Amino acid sequence: MAATLRPTSAHWGSYQVEVRDDRVVGVRANPDDPAAAPVIGNTPVAQHHRTRVARPAVRRRWLEHGPGPDPRRGDPEDAYVEVEWSTVLDLLARELERVRTEHGNSAIYGGSYGWGSAGRIHHAQSQLHRFLNTLGGYTRSVNTYSHGALEVLFPHLIGTPAANRLFSRVPSWKRIREHTELLVSFGGLRVSNTWTSSGGRTAQTAGPAMRAASDAGTEFVSVSPLRDDTGEDLKSTWVSLRPGTDTAVMLGLMHVLFSEGLADTAFLDRYTVGADRLRAYVLGGRDERGNPGGVERSPEWAERVSGVPAADLRALARRMADRRTLINVGWSVQRAKYGEQPLWAGFALACCLGQVGLPGAGFASGYGSMGNYGGGATPLGLPRMPQGNNAVRESIPVAKVSDLLLHPGESYDFNGEHRTYPDIRLVYWAGGNPFHHHQDLSRLTRAFGRPDTVVVHETHWTATARHADIVIPATTVLERDDFAASHGDLALRAMPRAVAPHGLARDEYDTYADLAERLGVREEFTEGRTSREWMRVAYERWRALLARRDLEVPGFDDFWERGRIDMPARVEDETHLGEFREDPEANALRTPSGRIELYSETIASFGYEDCPGHPVWLPGPAVTGPAPGSGRHRSAGEGDAWPLVLVANQPNTRLHSQQDMGGYSVSRKINGRDPLRMHPRDAEIAGVREGDVVRVSSPRGSCLAGLVLSDALRPGVVQLSTGAWYDPSSADVTCAHGNPNALTEDAGTSSLSQGCTGQLVRVRVEPYAGALPPVRAFEPPVGVEPVEG
Repeated sequence: MAATLRPTSAHWGSYQVEVRDDRVVGVRANPDDPAAAPVIGNTPVAQHHRTRVARPAVRRRWLEHGPGPDPRRGDPEDAYVEVEWSTVLDLLARELERVRTEHGNSAIYGGSYGWGSAGRIHHAQSQLHRFLNTLGGYTRSVNTYSHGALEVLFPHLIGTPAANRLFSRVPSWKRIREHTELLVSFGGLRVSNTWTSSGGRTAQTAGPAMRAASDAGTEFVSVSPLRDDTGEDLKSTWVSLRPGTDTAVMLGLMHVLFSEGLADTAFLDRYTVGADRLRAYVLGGRDERGNPGGVERSPEWAERVSGVPAADLRALARRMADRRTLINVGWSVQRAKYGEQPLWAGFALACCLGQVGLPGAGFASGYGSMGNYGGGATPLGLPRMPQGNNAVRESIPVAKVSDLLLHPGESYDFNGEHRTYPDIRLVYWAGGNPFHHHQDLSRLTRAFGRPDTVVVHETHWTATARHADIVIPATTVLERDDFAASHGDLALRAMPRAVAPHGLARDEYDTYADLAERLGVREEFTEGRTSREWMRVAYERWRALLARRDLEVPGFDDFWERGRIDMPARVEDETHLGEFREDPEANALRTPSGRIELYSETIASFGYEDCPGHPVWLPGPAVTGPAPGSGRHRSAGEGDAWPLVLVANQPNTRLHSQQDMGGYSVSRKINGRDPLRMHPRDAEIAGVREGDVVRVSSPRGSCLAGLVLSDALRPGVVQLSTGAWYDPSSADVTCAHGNPNALTEDAGTSSLSQGCTGQLVRVRVEPYAGALPPVRAFEPPVGVEPVEG
């Protein structure tokens, strides 16, 4: 029987699945996609993998002993009992009601971090939050692991409206091709990152657009410890620096601009406040607290910190001042201790050049970090599932979840506020995997042992599902109807169901509707509609919004039959802060001064030692100790115990941890482990060889990885991507599979934003002695009978 082709969309793009006998047997790129992501090859195996959650399941210890803290939650040998739908819904409804009645709704943490589905209606985070809001609310998280520092910092620098536009209303690659002479990217422009967009893309256009800009004459400079952070086809110049020293490089570049009279003082005087304090800091007249007698941040100083030759910094600064220059700070750069500083310094550097607000110039943060960045904007929004209103005021920065669970009642600082962690008794998670995203996974396991109950909706038995007391089987995007688009997308796309649900998996909407009925709020949750009817309502409401602006799109039935419609009101030619540059009085920014705040009195007033009032150099843990690449790998000194800096970047074989068991992802593993890249010189010093399984250790834990030698890394740097399913099944290592968050520190960027710091960690790499432990990440837990797809 011939396979039929069914259209679908995921966060990694729009493509087609080949279906035979209700089974996905292959994938095909859309004919009009110029560069489809190879990760679509993970779908066939992942869709029918034995780790699919086929039936509702309850952890045996919770079922026998009832709700309560349990340090054994997450034990690899923990057993589950599969139960009927009616049983699990009754249990869960009773537990929700108990927690609400005895402790209040603030004791529920709605922890969804929604990468579970690209669909606009069956979006796991939206569905969970709507359900919990119907019950009276929940403690929520704010900001993201990806760019939490940016989200908090930039409203202080340019005001909230302009800060929001920095995520979307930026020069398109088309405008860069037309106007930008020099693009300097701190953190590179990794093409594999552009395969991902929240909601997916109609076509993967970012990679071809970057190449078109390069061919048209835009010069690229990639400032990164990894040469291949920017593809060879862009013919970029590689500036190799020690990880975590981007701010020092930026200050050295500003020193050249100030000392050689290349800084645009007219721009600084008219459009910014605080440039005088920044200049005094850079030239050595003041320290970070404004006291006399600071250190001169010259290119020679920057060379000592970063390893970048002073002569190269001088030459680069002069080129930047001479050309139409766009400075990009990738999201990865801020995911380290003091991650606000390279963002602030990069923006200050752009201001010193005086090109902020010019077409194809100024500052950006996101090129090479996600596919829709620079791909246009949809200012009128997209159809969406309404989530309702949260009656609970408590929230935490998303990367503080372990602290939330471990330290109820304790205080912490965040963005000028002194906050207190609520006492969480029930964690409800859907559409995300914190045992991928979060740092120090051993600590996260201890944190998950504290609540009375953990509930997880999942498609697969991830590590998060295996830390749950109640596991609800959810359908995948291929098992339900939906539609998808991302911000700035070319089209809105239908996602008709391709195969039947796996086992007893159900749409989450239906699960919540039945729970809501048991809790007496079904009508409030559903408003009398099925999920299919919500698709129509959301689409028609969006259509009505467009009509009020004289934009026409077909009705829902016509759209569904066509399969896609071109995105109306999409714009490409954006110049961030262009109107402000044109008339800074008429278009004043929403800051205290109305101008760009290179020095923020507001931030300074918070009194944070780890984030003063203007960009400064603060050496993080990845920078302290011997300089990476110094060759001092075997000294007995404490500073040499962790001689290498590990870069934990995004994987190029999957989206985060999704479909790690898929064919494309597994084909890149070495002896079943994720690959660790290492410079040949460091491998010789460590006594390891290509293809070895090595132990990677930090002060917080250890993992196993398969060794790949590469001169595309700066000596002293190793690289292990995130996303390998966490496997704590071996007593000898924290993770037997290669998850770098077994190694990373669970600490915020600063008291200002409390962002994620999982990008960099100091490690030791050594041969693994003894018999290799098996990888058990892709085995269902004890008591669960797999249902073969």
